[in-house]
Amino acid sequence: MKQVSIVIPAYNEEGNLEKIFHEIDLVFNNLEDYNFEIVFVNDGSRDNTQAVLEDLASKHAEVKYIEFSRNFGHQFAVKAGLDEAEGQLVISMDADLQHPPRLIPEMIKKWEEGYDLVYTIRKYPKEISFFKKKTSNFFYKILSSLSDVELEKGSSDFRLMDRKVVDNMKTMSESDVFLRGMVKWMGFRQYAIHFEADQRFSGSSKYDLNKMLKFAFTGITSFSVKPLYMAAYLGFFFSGISLLYIPYVIYAFIAKTEISGWASLIMTIVFFGGVQLIILGIIGSYLGKMFKQLKHRPTYIIRSKNF
Repeated sequence: MKQVSIVIPAYNEEGNLEKIFHEIDLVFNNLEDYNFEIVFVNDGSRDNTQAVLEDLASKHAEVKYIEFSRNFGHQFAVKAGLDEAEGQLVISMDADLQHPPRLIPEMIKKWEEGYDLVYTIRKYPKEISFFKKKTSNFFYKILSSLSDVELEKGSSDFRLMDRKVVDNMKTMSESDVFLRGMVKWMGFRQYAIHFEADQRFSGSSKYDLNKMLKFAFTGITSFSVKPLYMAAYLGFFFSGISLLYIPYVIYAFIAKTEISGWASLIMTIVFFGGVQLIILGIIGSYLGKMFKQLKHRPTYIIRSKNF
């Protein structure tokens, strides 16, 4: 029997845990030669998520759980599950049932065909708002253009990984984890499955616009130094533009005329001051990542687990 580990991060997901366990259990009842374990990672939930996990674990031997000491974030929760998973295959998915367990047999079939990593590309249902679709598309467009890894529009954290992929992932100790970029960067034989996301079963989404922007910035700065090059190019560009002002200054000096335009001059100073602050912010973000990495602090802290 081949062992499949399913990693599910959970942050305030008390209403979804029993449902997703039973959905996964039904899937594996119809899969011969495969058994499963589920590694739930409680990412510092403030509801009854931990109590529900303990109850599930007491009833089902397949259920394992990890409880964080506080909220460390979705990506670190998935990474913790990957670090602890023991299966020959490891599948990561969300707890809200928007990642449908019914896709698992198709993912396993592709693995049997020789693919090391099977990832999914999400299509939004018609009920999703126009704003959500546009911001999501913009996110992937910016990410692909500014980073050194290409992510397809709609890529998700619902994926299957062979043991060797997981073992290589475990060797990475980055202070800012961006799993979608990491799995693309590693290579191996990869296959994409397109799916339409189901409706969230219970609760509300934890990803607001602010978290999406932070997530995008983490992805860009984790896999590319293009923003630093862009800052340098911007500096050269505006320096070149400023040279065009020299002939006017020379003419005004020779003709002994007053250089007019104090209002426009002040606006120019404010504009360039803003550009300089943006460039310093970009440089500072990279220095900050180095600062965090050099501390060698653990990326997450486990409060308890049942295995």
